[in-house]
Amino acid sequence: MEEALSCVRKMKEEGIEMTLVTYSIIVGGFAKIANADQACNMSQAEALVREMEEEGIDAPVDIYHTMMDGYTIVGNEEKCLIVFNRFKECGFTPSVITYGCLINLYIKIGKVSKALEVCKMMEVAGIKHNMKTYSMLINGFVRLKDWANAFAVFEDVVKDGLKPDVVLYNNIIRAFCGMGNMDRAICTIKEMQKGRHRPTSRTFMPIIHGFARSGEMRRALEIFDMMRRSGCIPTVHTFNALILGLVEKRQMNKAVEILDAMSLAGISPDQHTYTTIMHGYASLGDTGKAFEYFTKVKNEGLELDVYTYEALLKACCKSGRMQSALAVTREMSSQKIPRNTFVFNILIDGWARRGDVWEAAELMQQMKQEGVQPDIHTYTSFINACCKAGDMQRATKTIQEMEVVGVKPNVKTYTTLIHGWARASLPEKALKCFEEMKSMGLKPDKAVYHCLMTSLLSRASVAEEYIYSGVMGICREMIECELTVDMGTAVHWSRCLRKIERTGGELTEALQKTFPPDWNSYNNILLNSDDELVADDEEDDDDGDDAYSSSGETDIDDDDPGLNLW
Repeated sequence: MEEALSCVRKMKEEGIEMTLVTYSIIVGGFAKIANADQACNMSQAEALVREMEEEGIDAPVDIYHTMMDGYTIVGNEEKCLIVFNRFKECGFTPSVITYGCLINLYIKIGKVSKALEVCKMMEVAGIKHNMKTYSMLINGFVRLKDWANAFAVFEDVVKDGLKPDVVLYNNIIRAFCGMGNMDRAICTIKEMQKGRHRPTSRTFMPIIHGFARSGEMRRALEIFDMMRRSGCIPTVHTFNALILGLVEKRQMNKAVEILDAMSLAGISPDQHTYTTIMHGYASLGDTGKAFEYFTKVKNEGLELDVYTYEALLKACCKSGRMQSALAVTREMSSQKIPRNTFVFNILIDGWARRGDVWEAAELMQQMKQEGVQPDIHTYTSFINACCKAGDMQRATKTIQEMEVVGVKPNVKTYTTLIHGWARASLPEKALKCFEEMKSMGLKPDKAVYHCLMTSLLSRASVAEEYIYSGVMGICREMIECELTVDMGTAVHWSRCLRKIERTGGELTEALQKTFPPDWNSYNNILLNSDDELVADDEEDDDDGDDAYSSSGETDIDDDDPGLNLW
């Protein structure tokens, strides 16, 4: 635009008058380069239109449409409507293009209901939709995940006798992928090709992304190859989708291979590429690799944002390097990158793993001071820190604080609390917490049942009628839910049962219904083994934590703030 404006200045210096064509070109240029961060470009476009009118040149229809498009790009509904009303005041009759500008505006700013009102205005005026307006509507419904209405619009396209173009096909493919019908999305590509429409990288992108996110990497790679055979050149976004899928499956070697393939294809990784790789290594607790790719982001001059630092913090906290995590937060501060809820969650989770409730509490206080709102993950992680430190009073107080601020505990929160009461050798409190969870309308999962049953059995406290009836009730629920525990859990529970019912009984018979199908044959070997198992059991009874954590049924410390941010 600078060169274009320089030409305009030379024209004026040489006394050459600007024509309608000149004004149209400059106004169009400002409108096209406008974005949310450069709304000033539209102010310059406005100034040009005023100058044009002062010179006695009436603005044509096209300039009004250009201005409406520009305000759509910056998301300025008010200014766009002012131009639309001015358009009508000048005696122009709105066409499908004019109404299309409004539909596009409302779809872009997420007001699909307003876009539908514009459609009714078109209907009243006797103006039919064209392919672009139909595509805009489908795009709007896809954004809302309203698949039924998206396909209803597509049916209208067919009824009107219009032949879908590439843009419309791309939106329909997004709809199929959104609802999980990947095969139908692939069939749509074949329909496009039959209609002599050439698919673009945007056509294949949602299918590759869908397969990658669902863990079907073989099929994702098949579509990637199909895209290349169709003559489409993969973009950085295509490669990023593949890398994300592999990272979520923790196949880091293959993810790095894709990174190498990008280099061979002459495509430079972006900040998102490296951040995704960093999150993958962070999930594995590989701090060295996470820092290696963080250095690449720096060296290649890419943007360092909060998501990049989140990945680095996640790696430090997962591997227990909390001092390194604090150094990372200091660097964030020096870069003037504020800590958000996810960052605090990662740090609190890191201290919770170490059972350091004081550091976790300090972070909770810092959140309040910095105006960052704790979420359910924040509170659950802090409760975990309290439970590991044996501070059940503070854990209970935190539950009460959650209720005050309107954050409802979820199943994971209650599982953490139940585990805390189990560690504190208070199974009756754990059972009460379980009943409270159900009264809140939450459905217990396998981890809850496993934690609670292990707590009750390992204390051999079922002699108390209240506890005994609770165990039987939990047992019945597990049977009704058709839950089956793993062999390690079955062995531990069996040892506890032998202490409670030496020769078997109602509880043993009921609980064994949750054991693996091959339990009986395994149990025979177990019974014929040395009495060392019984002696070892004395050690296992310390607090039941080993059986809880070794079974693989749950992971209280699981962290998940990273990979779904984009």
